[in-house]
Order: sequence, then structure tokens, then C-alpha cells
Amino acid sequence: MKVVTAGIGLRAGHVLSILKETMPEVEFVGFYDPQPTYLSMIGNDVPQFDDVSKMLEQTKPDLFFVGSPNSFHLEHIKLGLDAGVRIFTEKPVVTTKADTMELAELLSKHGTDKVMVGLVLRYSQHMVDLRAVLDQIGPITSLEANEHIGPYHGAFFMRDWRRMIEWSGGFMLEKCCHDLDIYNMVTRSRPARVASFGGRKSFVPEFAPTSNTENEIMHRKTSVWNSVPDAFHSDGDIIDYQTALVQYDSGASLAFHTNLNVPDEQRRFCVMGTLGMIEGDFVRGYLKATARDGSIIAEHDYTKGDPAKMSAHYGADHMMVADIAAFLRGETETLPVGVVDALEAGLLAMALDEARVNGGSVDLTETWKEFDKWGLRA
Repeated sequence: MKVVTAGIGLRAGHVLSILKETMPEVEFVGFYDPQPTYLSMIGNDVPQFDDVSKMLEQTKPDLFFVGSPNSFHLEHIKLGLDAGVRIFTEKPVVTTKADTMELAELLSKHGTDKVMVGLVLRYSQHMVDLRAVLDQIGPITSLEANEHIGPYHGAFFMRDWRRMIEWSGGFMLEKCCHDLDIYNMVTRSRPARVASFGGRKSFVPEFAPTSNTENEIMHRKTSVWNSVPDAFHSDGDIIDYQTALVQYDSGASLAFHTNLNVPDEQRRFCVMGTLGMIEGDFVRGYLKATARDGSIIAEHDYTKGDPAKMSAHYGADHMMVADIAAFLRGETETLPVGVVDALEAGLLAMALDEARVNGGSVDLTETWKEFDKWGLRA
């Protein structure tokens, strides 16, 4: 199986190295990246191309991995679709509403099965086990959830290219689209109306590190492309805290909170239904489902997994690649998440930022009408 990639940063290198480990038949036949920092993860002898379309034309790959910075995704996906190549794109798929609608039109012509997407939390053991018991807690009434990352990770965002909305699409889209997607899945409905509040208070000059220890923490995670040296004097325009409220078509509601400066990290969710609840935390490694009468439906401890496979996304990276390998080999016909799910989660993130910037709430009725004219949810 011949594979090429646009972008060979840390994320692309990590996923592709697992793919090679899982599928020995994979052969990397080309890459496009003006600054290939992590090329060694797939092999320093992989041919370099200075043009994506030439790479696709000359190598005729079986799989095109889109791991470029977010703002380049649409351009690269379009080239892949035009070349008739199967694509795997990292999330978020695109960064604007206009790009979403343009891609929806393209997918209506080429088929949604042409594009796989790296919404890795859908593949996680947490979500496998949640889906197994979800029906037992009845219709979903409300959810509360968060994604709180440590100062070392928040500082990375403030130094990295992701600090600029122009390149990343914003923090809610870039980082939390995983979470928004799984809550769309849990409610089995689309967001109807949203409100959001947030800003930047932690990564500002006033709170710059005053000790070497703290300064080392803020540089623990390396940034490469279009980075700046100081997270607290950064030109970035993303937020470092945000609260979101979502009302779904089903009537369920979600309260979601994210913060980039939390020393004791969390990625917690609590799903309440008419007949019970499911609570878990990706970081702290547990899931517990409880029936209305107090009996335990399911209880899982994920802290005892194989350390070699728990290093990224709570073990979900290896699970995702295993599922994708089975899909590419024709051993399974479906994947836990598709590109349409990803686009819908992206539109939710964009609406939340619109509400945060403009104040008030945002009604998504017209957004879904525009999106649905391409018939992707037939």
C-alpha cells in the first residue's frame, strides 16, 4: 500500500509510524513539507516533493495523509479528491464555514467515503464502552464536560502556529472538536442553539514566569513552524478559557468548559439520562455508568493499560489506526466516525466562537439548511 503525506510534523509522524507498525505492507512513497522536522519517524529516505499535485500524480498513492496546518487542509483535500485518492485528514477538517460548505459540495460529488478523519476520541476505549451502555440510561437530558490542559500544553498553543485563528480556526475548533463530536454522538442529534463566553487572562505579560522552573515548563512542548518564543508576550489571538452552552435538537443541553492553564489536567464528561448517568474522565482513566436505582451498570479502570500504547490520546491512537487498517484491508465496512460528523462538529465550534465574539446566542437552523442541501446525511 503506497502512502504519501502533506505535512510531516509530530502528529503526522506519530500516526503514520503506528500505521506502518500495524500494516507492514505500507510503503511511504512521498512527502510534501517545506520544514520536515519529523521525517525520521517515517524514514529519512522518503522522497520529497515541492508540489502536492505533482506528488499525487507521480506516486499514484493508495492513501493520502493530510497532516498540514489546518488552514491548508481544504486545498490539499481538494487535490486528493481530484486525483481520485483515498484521504485521511487530521482534524479539524477545515477552518471556516465557507470552507465547510465548499467541501460539502465536493463530497456530494466524490462521495463521503473518500475521506477519513482523525477524530481520535471516537475510537477510544472510553467511547467503545460508553456506546455499549448508552441505551441503558434512557434519552439524554443534559451533559456537562470539560477539557482542561496543563500550563505546558497551553503555552505550546500560545507559541505554536495554532495561536493564530487564521491558521488554526481557533482553540475551540482546533482542540475541542474531538469533544464536541462525541457529545453530538451521545445526544444523537445536532446542536440547535449555542452561547459562549471566554477570553484570555492567563497567558498575558502580567503572569509571565518568574522562575526558571516555571519557564522550563512553558517550553516543555516543542513548536516548530511559525512559532514564537514567548507564550506570555505572544501575538496569538486564541482564547485561554471558554465556557460553552449548547441546546440540541433532541432537547438535551450541554455545558462545556475549557481552560489552557490547569495544573491538574481533566477531560471529564458526565452524561445524564432519564434512567441513569455515565461519568468518565479520559485523563484520569475511568468510566462509570449508574442506573436510576443506584445499581452499577458498568465500571472501568483504564489506568492499567499497556504503557507503550497509552502515550497519546489515552491509547486511542493505536485503536484508531487498527480500525483504519481493518477498513483499508476491507475487513470492515464502517468506521466509528466519518467526515460528515467532523464537519458538523466543526460548524458547532465555529458557532460557539461566533457567539463568544458577538455576544448573545447563535441559532444554527440556517446553517444546517445550507449544509443539508448537499445531501450528505441522506
